[in-house]
Amino acid sequence: MKKILVLFVVALFVGTAVVAVAEDRGAAQIKYETKLGTVTFEHAAHQERADCVACHHTGSYEPCKSCHDGTKAPKAKDAFHKNCKECHKQKAAEVDGKKCKGCHVK
Repeated sequence: MKKILVLFVVALFVGTAVVAVAEDRGAAQIKYETKLGTVTFEHAAHQERADCVACHHTGSYEPCKSCHDGTKAPKAKDAFHKNCKECHKQKAAEVDGKKCKGCHVK
């Protein structure tokens, strides 16, 4: 009986840790409203393809302006295009990365 209780406590601890790590990965999907239309960013799918620091270069998940002051912070549009466009061009068979409307949907 004691072994079963110990196994239960260990399983509960491991399960809680797994859930905490999964929740710490952010939203599965993020939508950005832009002039050209809504961009739906599949966050979970991108996490499978790239390390978090590819986008969150400091390892922190705060907005750019939390580290950069207002004059030095990159515009979100510029940061996203710089980080995303080249990979989407390379993966054009999977994602229509060569055209704006591949990501921007009205």
